[in-house]
Amino acid sequence: MFGLGKPRSKFGKFIDRHSISIVEFAKESGVNRKTLGKACKDKNYIPRQDVMKKILKAARKIDPNVKMSDFWDM
Repeated sequence: MFGLGKPRSKFGKFIDRHSISIVEFAKESGVNRKTLGKACKDKNYIPRQDVMKKILKAARKIDPNVKMSDFWDM
């Protein structure tokens, strides 16, 4: 079971909701596993623009309707 007892950001909750591991998402997106881990845990973390685009591109393969505002408050 994913996400039990861990503080999660909106992106982390998305990953957990779709039962995807960070390792799988890292392979799909091309983003470093540690960066994804930080994005999943830290609610205040906002990745660089190029990293954000990679994350969104991979997330849209899972849910085509996902938007940047679903993960980060800009």
